[in-house]
Amino acid sequence: MARTKRARVALAGYLFLLPNLLGFLAFTLIPVAVSLGLSFFEWDLFSGPKFVGFHNFSALAHDHDFWRYAFNTVFLMLMIPVNILGSLFLAMVMNQKLRGIVVFRTIYFLPTIVMGVGTYLLWRWIYNPDYGPINAILAHWLPRWLNDGIGRLGVEWPPQWLASVTWAKPALMFMTFWTVVGGYNMILFLAALQGVSPELYEAADIDGANEWQKFRAITWPLVSPTTFFVFTMSLIGGLQGGFDQAYVMTRGGPAGATTTISYDIYNHAFAWNHMGYAAAMAWVLFTAVFAVTMVNWRFGGRIVHY
Repeated sequence: MARTKRARVALAGYLFLLPNLLGFLAFTLIPVAVSLGLSFFEWDLFSGPKFVGFHNFSALAHDHDFWRYAFNTVFLMLMIPVNILGSLFLAMVMNQKLRGIVVFRTIYFLPTIVMGVGTYLLWRWIYNPDYGPINAILAHWLPRWLNDGIGRLGVEWPPQWLASVTWAKPALMFMTFWTVVGGYNMILFLAALQGVSPELYEAADIDGANEWQKFRAITWPLVSPTTFFVFTMSLIGGLQGGFDQAYVMTRGGPAGATTTISYDIYNHAFAWNHMGYAAAMAWVLFTAVFAVTMVNWRFGGRIVHY
């Protein structure tokens, strides 16, 4: 009798899990398995798939454009530590017990809510070299002798921003900082900071510790689990990211300066119909994400204080 009851309970549990399992199979597991198989084929959507073995992967290893776009992806990821430190600093400011602090938290979080095509179009206008506000400020607020002097140094001035091979990546990096610094990372750090006991800071004050010493000995160690999580997720997002900005703002230009791996996969798959090659690129990207995550988990966890 007890065995029958346990079987009914187990069956009910499986039935509740069934919708989620079916969704996982239909939209995740099966497409991933198909993409792995497709990476060994050459297919342009108009003719039948042709088995080519590891040709796509060997061609990818000698694809100079792919490695250039991989460099672009890594270069854009250099902003990750700055974004994390900015989010932590902002969370510390937003953790103060001040009147109206909830309003300021909401204001800083707004770019995360509205981010998307609208934000990218806004920043494309901001970076416009002819009538954008940034170049207008540089032209009217900086002294003429300073503008002329910077130009004589061989620096492209005023910057053409998204139309410049030199300035396109820094422009996207600054826009990303503005977008994410007050976003979910700030919320996570804010939650971690609110979990730190005020008694620790009171004891440090009694011992005569300054603000830097309190941060180094109390705040940083106690938020290290959150920092580790944020850094790990930022690495994963950075390797997979860059498509939205490139598609809306630059189309990967100028001269491929803002093309990332994800945008290159999109081009091969849906612009040039190289489905097998795109699948191979996706699996190389997956392998890189998995390897970086495992290395970070293995060695980065040593700095975490539990």
